[in-house]
Amino acid sequence: MFRRYRFRNTWSLAAPAREVFGALADLASYPRWWRDVRTVRQLDEDTAQVTCRSVLPYSLDLWLRRAEEDNRAGRLRVDLTGDLEGYCGCLVTGNGHRSQVVVYQEVELRKPQLRRVEPWLGPLYRANHAAMMWRGRRGLLHYLTAPRKPGA
Repeated sequence: MFRRYRFRNTWSLAAPAREVFGALADLASYPRWWRDVRTVRQLDEDTAQVTCRSVLPYSLDLWLRRAEEDNRAGRLRVDLTGDLEGYCGCLVTGNGHRSQVVVYQEVELRKPQLRRVEPWLGPLYRANHAAMMWRGRRGLLHYLTAPRKPGA
């Protein structure tokens, strides 16, 4: 039996929805603005290998496969395999220069070392995820509002 986790986070950002969606759809840019996303290796147009590490001393190796990318509706979703199995998606909505991102995840913990201690450390896993999401929101906002150099 694998432990299932469900998460839902809402980010309010002072940035246009079009720009937020573009940054979230560009998986290769994540390590530039989300410090917990350590590496992204594009395997093909729809698949990437990603390594994440937040506060706790472990990394998650994940394979992400694009399941949905609908710019007009503001919907993104990837299917996850690897140390976690399930999906992660987001809905981006906006009004002028403000946007809201609802990030939702449903995953099963597959990494054997983490599953063994999950009955005792489950609350820490949730706190680790919360810290990662907090830094993701903060990093994305900084990325979107930082002055850009010409040609960058």
